[in-house]
Amino acid sequence: MASRQTGGRSVHPRIVRLTHWINAVAMVVMIMSGWQIYNAYPIFPFVFPQWMTLGGWLGGALLWHFAAMWLLMANFLVFVVYGLLSGRYRAKLWPLSLRAIAADTRSALRGRLRHDDGGTYNAVQKAMYAAVLLAIALVIVSGFAIWKPVQLHWLTALFGGFQGARLVHFLAMAVIVGFIAVHVVMAFLVPKSIRAMILGR
Repeated sequence: MASRQTGGRSVHPRIVRLTHWINAVAMVVMIMSGWQIYNAYPIFPFVFPQWMTLGGWLGGALLWHFAAMWLLMANFLVFVVYGLLSGRYRAKLWPLSLRAIAADTRSALRGRLRHDDGGTYNAVQKAMYAAVLLAIALVIVSGFAIWKPVQLHWLTALFGGFQGARLVHFLAMAVIVGFIAVHVVMAFLVPKSIRAMILGR
């Protein structure tokens, strides 16, 4: 319930806001250092501009990547466990249907999708948040398959080998980057969502 003392209704608990911002920093470091690692051994006929990468060279990028990896994993674990045990995922991401996604997508493309209630997600938001959670989990698992292809040969084999794991890792990263791009644009279009993620209300 809105109140004069708090300045609005509670939308995001402190733990959600903290893990959100830690995840944002860790993910940016991982993506930029990952692009530097990719440039050292590309799997597609292109490389990323140097200004978009982190680490300066392969060795430096690996140091950044591994440092951020542990932060991302620990933070993601806290975020997921909290979301499951608190019922936040069930409340925020369910129910969800293809019909609802299609309807809200049409409304969004026409500029008619409402954002009055920052605490309630529309079907497009639900689908995107669910997809990015799966992508983060996949990027972590495929990352281990790339990092330890001998010790975790069974895991690497699930991806069709080392190159298959690299491809899955890259594609999962692309999904995350796409999510971040849309997320940032929407945050600026609906500024109160930024306030909610900073202040909780």
